[in-house]
Amino acid sequence: MTTLSDAVASSYGDLSPQEQRVADLIRARPDEIALYSSAELARLSGVSKATVSRLYRRLGFSGSREVRDLLRAQRGGGVPVDLAPGRGVDDRLAGQYRSDVENLTRFYESLDAGVITDVAARLAVAKRVLVVGHRSGFPVALHLRQQLAQVRDGVRLAPEPGQSVGEELEGLESGDVVVLLGFQRRPAGFLRLLDTVAASPATGVLVTDPSGRRYDGVLSATIEVPTRSPSAFDSYAVAGSLVSVLAGAVLAAVGEGGAARVSAIDRRYTELGELEVR
Repeated sequence: MTTLSDAVASSYGDLSPQEQRVADLIRARPDEIALYSSAELARLSGVSKATVSRLYRRLGFSGSREVRDLLRAQRGGGVPVDLAPGRGVDDRLAGQYRSDVENLTRFYESLDAGVITDVAARLAVAKRVLVVGHRSGFPVALHLRQQLAQVRDGVRLAPEPGQSVGEELEGLESGDVVVLLGFQRRPAGFLRLLDTVAASPATGVLVTDPSGRRYDGVLSATIEVPTRSPSAFDSYAVAGSLVSVLAGAVLAAVGEGGAARVSAIDRRYTELGELEVR
């Protein structure tokens, strides 16, 4: 998808001085352009509305409506675009709160609890667990690995800093479980990664957002979490909630062995003085 900034950058040298004034404003305040009509942008730039219209045509757009639609489409595709830059922090917090509650409600109303139960049971008895996350999926994967490591051993994270993921996929066996976290703006080759896991003897589980529906059915199970947000950035509140629920279900499935491991790790923290004194 061609962005507005790309279009401006590629054409800037061919623009008239008046058109460059508008282009300079677009480059300086790209998040706000979705809010302005051609007349408003002309007023802010100190040029005529005809100049703005002419600039948009030079950039390949029919007008301000198409530009606003493009920016909203970019935001829907994961590009950080602030569509309401004038809001204060209080308004942003209120909007984020409402959005996250809606996402959580939508998630828990649509999710088949049997899927979580089945995935947790597989994770509880797996020989090894490999948690894979790239880009936005990496911090969620890191959190999931940290929680599962409290419950059972043999839980690895990929890719480790400075490493690729190929070596981690080699040697997967029947009884292993691979959990892949892939949210929108996934790295190139993500489907090849899924296909590699699907072709291995291991069980594959995909955690993704609605943009990942195209991959539904590639692995043994898919869990979809909404990430929609009024902010310029997606929200991973539901993903964090899923980690908590899933790890708790694994702890329950492991039973006494999991509780014993949690206690042993807690004692080790105390021996090493790794945590603040409660």
